[in-house]
Amino acid sequence: MYQLYYSPGTASMAPHILLEELSVPYELVLTDTAIGSHKKADYLALNPNGTIPTLVDRGQVIFETAAICLHLVDSHPEKNLFPAPGTLERAEAYKWLIWLSATLQSTLVVYFYPERWVSSEQNAADVKRHAEQKAQGLLEQMDKHLASHCSPWFLGEEFSLIDIYAMMLCRWTRHFNEKKARDFPFIALWVQKVLARPAVQKVMDYDGLVKPYV
Repeated sequence: MYQLYYSPGTASMAPHILLEELSVPYELVLTDTAIGSHKKADYLALNPNGTIPTLVDRGQVIFETAAICLHLVDSHPEKNLFPAPGTLERAEAYKWLIWLSATLQSTLVVYFYPERWVSSEQNAADVKRHAEQKAQGLLEQMDKHLASHCSPWFLGEEFSLIDIYAMMLCRWTRHFNEKKARDFPFIALWVQKVLARPAVQKVMDYDGLVKPYV
């Protein structure tokens, strides 16, 4: 059985929803970031980065959200939540997954934790503002992609891991001072379809999250 070390509202949301979509047995292990559980010795022994989430599968420890999600979809190809290996569709999915993880998510990390990069509060405020502006440009790129096809989901006709991951990151913009993800027209239409899925609703309820989710 999978073990997912999670904390409500964090990057563990994507693999948590994915596990529900896959309908496979799993156990949740609460690692509450609000009280610093992810920085305690027992968790650091599992994941020395002190980040959430971590997945344990038959004794193998996996960290990094994108890596966890890829492992899960590859372990259950019959669920069709990621294109088949060796296809152009798979290459397109890789492109967007890495973009979400390495480009949009990393920008949002700077937005949430600007003090990690500067030594004064004033400089931190400037970093946060610039990170929000950069993220808005990335959201515009996402919106244009969704506008470029008439399909219901991010990659086309089939719901996939990319929809889950992208929705999670869109949620992280809900406190932006300027345009939030939900303010982009094509993102707004698409994200409501994702939020309506039973697996997504179940995880939102389990984590005790309140509307607006995004």
